[in-house]
Amino acid sequence: MRLLMRVIVGCLAFMAVWQAVVWGSGAPKFILPPPLDVLKTLWTSRVLISENAIVTFAEVLAGMAIGTALGALTALSIAGSPLLRRSFEPFMVVTQAIPVFALAPILTLWLGYGMASKIFMAVLITYFPVASTFFDGLIHTDRGLMDLSKTMGASRWATLLRIQLPSAVPSLMSGVRLAAVYAPIGAIIGEWVGASKGLGYLMLLANGRVKIDLMFAALFVLAAFTLLLHWLTGLVAVQLTRKARGLTS
Repeated sequence: MRLLMRVIVGCLAFMAVWQAVVWGSGAPKFILPPPLDVLKTLWTSRVLISENAIVTFAEVLAGMAIGTALGALTALSIAGSPLLRRSFEPFMVVTQAIPVFALAPILTLWLGYGMASKIFMAVLITYFPVASTFFDGLIHTDRGLMDLSKTMGASRWATLLRIQLPSAVPSLMSGVRLAAVYAPIGAIIGEWVGASKGLGYLMLLANGRVKIDLMFAALFVLAAFTLLLHWLTGLVAVQLTRKARGLTS
């Protein structure tokens, strides 16, 4: 309840500042529509917005799930094998040297204008944060626990799964929370390059028809979804971190 009140107060304060900017600047509605106009459009165009939002949400969730799984598997693999680490670490760095957004037109050309190219964009943009944060957590496990495991004669993989993995859960969840923020960006960029459905497509369509209130309404829905996704991953992170601490204590 307290969190809900903070969200409501924050939204009201934001809308008040927005309305003050509209009044103070004298900007026309096709440049900066008043917040009440955007809320009205959000209601009157709710069917159109929801149809496109479902597509974007599906792309984000699928891309985030696949990117998180691939990132976690990569981190576990290179942390458990020095040979894989030497092979994969340069590859991970190179993938970040190429701007992900620059790949959007190529992915659209290869995978088409459907959901596949947008999901792939979300995967690319979430993979590295998850892999890098989880890997850092795995290799920075408490040295006392690592020495104890070595003394007891545990294998490399047994140490990884029973000691390093539980200790690295907080780092993994930090990467997942970053992924919750980045994944919508990847999906929207993909929709801007080429799509027939989605919030990004709807924003471009509204902008081309000078329906700025509709564009803002779609943007609000995307922002609300991103905040909700980040909040939910935070709740999951708290629960998993508590369980992981119980395993290592």
